[in-house]
Amino acid sequence: MARWNSIARGAAFAAVATLSLAACSAEGSEDGSSSSAEGGSGDPLKIGSFLPITGSLAFLGPPEVAGVKVAVNEINEAGGVFGSDVELMETDSGDANNPTIGDQSISELINAEVSAIIGAASSASTLLVLDDVDAAGIVMVSPANTSTSLSGYSDFYFRTAPPDTAQGAAVADLMMNDGASNIAILVQGDDYGVSFRDVVQERVEGAGGTITYGTSGEEIDPAGGNFNANVEAALATNPDAILMIAFDVTAQIIPSIADAGYDMTKVYMSDGNTSNWGDTFAAGTLEGGKGTIPGSAPTDEFKALLDEANGSELEDVSYANESYDAVMLVALAALQGGSSDPAVIQENMASVSGADGGIACTGWVECSELIESGETIDYQALSLSGPFDENNDPTAAVIGVWQYDADNNISRVEEVEWSAGE
Repeated sequence: MARWNSIARGAAFAAVATLSLAACSAEGSEDGSSSSAEGGSGDPLKIGSFLPITGSLAFLGPPEVAGVKVAVNEINEAGGVFGSDVELMETDSGDANNPTIGDQSISELINAEVSAIIGAASSASTLLVLDDVDAAGIVMVSPANTSTSLSGYSDFYFRTAPPDTAQGAAVADLMMNDGASNIAILVQGDDYGVSFRDVVQERVEGAGGTITYGTSGEEIDPAGGNFNANVEAALATNPDAILMIAFDVTAQIIPSIADAGYDMTKVYMSDGNTSNWGDTFAAGTLEGGKGTIPGSAPTDEFKALLDEANGSELEDVSYANESYDAVMLVALAALQGGSSDPAVIQENMASVSGADGGIACTGWVECSELIESGETIDYQALSLSGPFDENNDPTAAVIGVWQYDADNNISRVEEVEWSAGE
């Protein structure tokens, strides 16, 4: 079973992030360069980002892009890798509804011969391009993919967010702990939605509950334009709770649920739509509703770095920590292997994540100095994800539970610790 914890436990998480930030300001030598810059070898490390700037997940883009930039800045301020700054090439993943954008971006990254790609946010977007990335022999690390179909898909594919076996179990337990046993699911009919739904359904039915609507064949077409029929069908089953597994179509669905007089404190969301909705809806529309997002919450200090990298204050910080971790793991794997060659990075990713044990470390300076001293490291992820397993999935994670206030904005109220096999 997943282990539930009060949000007060966040103080322990803050210690991890604070150590990382302390490492960010550390100096490897009197002139500000780290030992990796002086003692490494190999070509400059070039990283491409493949994150949503446009499309249905564009709201997730800013925190992920900022997390990547904070990590790159931290490494370069300490002297870079192999004596050179990490080069960052930013592209737009778009979304699965407009694959041309993603295809063009991936072609640009492959042609630029990047060593690693950070992205995509959407599992569906990743699946559209992963075969091409794999064929090119480039490492791809997603900070936000959760589809179970991606587990073990490619030796070159990794993710710092846990698969839906973690979040699906967490949100199912959350609803059942809140007293729901008959649950309707409004789920978009793509790989992300179906994968997530299947985990929730298995968990709920395994506990003796029922999925009253949203089983196979009852998915929402995100491009359908009108979702009133789906909402009416779900409400007709008199559910104890409604779970929405969707992206931007949430803006069209929520008013229909509210207008029908349904108790909005019994509405739950997934990471695809757990966000600040603000004045998108009338004040109080979502008050009391809940949602889940994998990952730890950024500390105030790290949030300040994210805001600086973004150029303005971020309203949403989803997957920022995971994006930072993705860059750090790639750079540390290159350093440990002594090369920016993607095959070398791939061979060292699991090791630097702690799969081989080693000395726990945070941030670039501390971890890189240990590697250069010949030590095996156990990188302590800012997101609190565990070492990679044989499928290149994290073996542990934290799932945050968020609740809506009268302004339709979220705050973190609980969290779940998850370990593979639970």
